[in-house]
Amino acid sequence: MIKLHLRQSTRSIYLGLACLSLALHLLLALFCLSVLQTACVLPTSSSFSSSSSSSVPRTDTQRHQAISRSSSSSAASSSSSHELPTVPQEEEHHKLNAKTSHPEGRGSLNGDATVREKKVTGVGKVIPRVKGCSKLEALFEHPLYNLPRPELQDDDWLLRVKTNERARDTGSEEEEGEEAMNSDSQCDVETHPPWLRFHLGISRWELYNRKDPNMAGLTHYLATQRILSAVQKTGGTQLKLLMSFPNYGQALLKPMKQARDAETDGNLFYFSDFERHNAEIAAFHLDRLLGFNRVPPVVGRLINVTSEVREITTDHKLSRTFFTSPAGNVCFYGQCEYYCSLEHPVCGQPHALEVSLAAMLPDLTLAPRRSWRSPWRRSYSRTKLAQWEKDPAYCDTVKQTPPYNHGTRLVDLIDMAILDFLMSNMDRHHYETFEKFGNETFLLHLDNGRAFGRHSRDEPTILTPLKQCCRIRRSTLLRLRLLSLPAGRLSDVMRESLVQDPLAGAAPLLSEPHLSALDRRLAAILQAVQTWATIFSGLESLKYQSAETLCLK
Repeated sequence: MIKLHLRQSTRSIYLGLACLSLALHLLLALFCLSVLQTACVLPTSSSFSSSSSSSVPRTDTQRHQAISRSSSSSAASSSSSHELPTVPQEEEHHKLNAKTSHPEGRGSLNGDATVREKKVTGVGKVIPRVKGCSKLEALFEHPLYNLPRPELQDDDWLLRVKTNERARDTGSEEEEGEEAMNSDSQCDVETHPPWLRFHLGISRWELYNRKDPNMAGLTHYLATQRILSAVQKTGGTQLKLLMSFPNYGQALLKPMKQARDAETDGNLFYFSDFERHNAEIAAFHLDRLLGFNRVPPVVGRLINVTSEVREITTDHKLSRTFFTSPAGNVCFYGQCEYYCSLEHPVCGQPHALEVSLAAMLPDLTLAPRRSWRSPWRRSYSRTKLAQWEKDPAYCDTVKQTPPYNHGTRLVDLIDMAILDFLMSNMDRHHYETFEKFGNETFLLHLDNGRAFGRHSRDEPTILTPLKQCCRIRRSTLLRLRLLSLPAGRLSDVMRESLVQDPLAGAAPLLSEPHLSALDRRLAAILQAVQTWATIFSGLESLKYQSAETLCLK
């Protein structure tokens, strides 16, 4: 009798547990369903503001696109804080060396074409404020960051992989790790290391494609790969190391010289400032947020000074500068023009050191680069002024000088000035381009270590090319306006982007004052463009000099 009673009790317990399990599964299913229904989806809006009833506002494409445009009212007209400002454009085929095209008629297009254009360019769309969504993801989903791209031709690629058959026919020796030769063959690039895929992805119009899945692999490669050797890199004014990885990969190392929240002494000249590792990292992220894609990928890393530099270096001049500080930290100072002395060492804590690692560009024997002296180069003197600082009409001379007298070289330079102003980089004396592409290519934004030195003061002279030439690329202006809106504020997306770096776990790569300075400087750029509209408000004063150039005279 007792056993029967126990069996009935056990069945009741089992039955209760089964019911409880079923109820929990139902609750879990309902919860998952609710999460799927409230996922972050970027809403679209078909509404847009037109600055002129006779124009069709459109955004521009990248430099390597063939596009049509219709020009009308001023590009600097102000817009609602909830609506993306637009800049009217005119009909012309995009080539860097193409002549300016000014269509005679500026009548309105048919309704179907207008709707189709708005769908392609996203005119009038803004980054929405969606609770719980990533502002950075919303920014990169915006049509201004997803413009259609034309198919690249063979001569638009910097490097191509040579087939084995063609290599035997030419009888040339293969370079270690990579080869540069145009070929119509299709190779399995998935077998290449990330640094080589980065080199093979360089085109005439950009250093990398933001959507390239290899970019995540490249930054992971730089941040985690075993370091095989470390030698001091020649050239430059401050300490830099060339690090080598397996599979022939290399990276340029800049060490931590001062605390991230330290501000440059106001008594120092721009040419005697420290180079900062976090400035190199932040410059890469800012350049990407502006849609330029012209700074080589940079990632932060914590290295062991002893095991990853001192014990593996073959550079005897470098190894002789290592010492142990009175605090017990391993330090070194190398050999260079500035700050390479016992009084300015680079020290671990006691062995750990924060550094930036930048992906190296292809070897100069494979992809030669040309160095250009910037027309707005500073004097690098304590007393002398450069010509552009004394002559307000200096840009008129520049515009008549090759290669700035045709194509988009001048607005490329102004893009670089905008980037430098945002990060307060006064050390831009030269820039480089790939020789293969001639003058029809982008500018490399290299060596940004002296950026982000002071957040409490802006340097207006960095914007002199923009102010003197009264010229700006349409896509740059539109993205700047987009980044000034609350839903896509530059400081917010920059903060979110920098969190992705491995060093962000210890402390923010840029302090809050530096992030706030980005918004302040962005407003100053837009105010400078607005000043053009105030001075040259007439429609006839607007002249478009190239496919992506807005010029006010």
